[in-house]
Amino acid sequence: MELKIMNNRKLLKNISSHLIMLIVLLVVLFPMIYAIVVSTQTNSEYYKFPPNMRPGTGAVENYIDAWQKGDLGRLLFNSTFISLFVALGKIILSILAGFTFVYFKSKGKIFFFIMILITQMLPLPVRIVPTYMLMSQFGWVNTYWALTIPFFASATGTLLFRQLYMMIPTSFADAAKVDGVNSLQFLWYIVIPLSKTNIAALFLIEFIFIWNQYLWPLIVGNSREVRVVQIGLKQLIDTDAAVSWNVLMSGTVLAMIPPLIILVIFQSSLIKGLALGQDK
Repeated sequence: MELKIMNNRKLLKNISSHLIMLIVLLVVLFPMIYAIVVSTQTNSEYYKFPPNMRPGTGAVENYIDAWQKGDLGRLLFNSTFISLFVALGKIILSILAGFTFVYFKSKGKIFFFIMILITQMLPLPVRIVPTYMLMSQFGWVNTYWALTIPFFASATGTLLFRQLYMMIPTSFADAAKVDGVNSLQFLWYIVIPLSKTNIAALFLIEFIFIWNQYLWPLIVGNSREVRVVQIGLKQLIDTDAAVSWNVLMSGTVLAMIPPLIILVIFQSSLIKGLALGQDK
């Protein structure tokens, strides 16, 4: 009897937890689902009352209109290039910084590491004015350089790889020295292969972080040649007429595709990285 009660409680607990997760999932996904539904509707279907949550008949026209009117081909290329370039740059610098802090002895490296971590406490708006002045002095405003170089330094990435390399047994480095392996060879052939999961996880996080940037690209990259998709979507809003929300949502859905592809490709590495972090 007691066993049956325990099984019933366990079943009820499982049902309750799955129901809660389902509700949370629906709440999180509702904006995306709504955007996809609206992107398929014509103006007359969208402005019906009460709102219609069924797919409409204007999907093809909406997406073609959004692509042409918003120049989304150029915008998606800019955002993808900038996000990839920054993510790769951050990973390279973070690996080199983490490797240096662990395997090279120098006075004051703890101080410099703490100073790097302190920069993480400064939000982007605090750094905008001095960074913009620096970009202006370099003549980088409205160039890819201003949209990428300021993001290369990463306190989070440096901390991530430093902690990872501190967990690698010192016997690996000692054996490499005995075999005549220099520092760069040790980094390339031993350390980096052990960092693949962390590299993939950091790449995913940084790609999506840069993709979602709005304020900085709005300030330094507002010309057509370097404009990113988040800024360019505003072109789909006609200030002289009623907003075509179906066309705007079509552009928004197209803007979600590249980060979703990256998420699907690297999600397993992110999960593995989190699991390894918990095990350690």
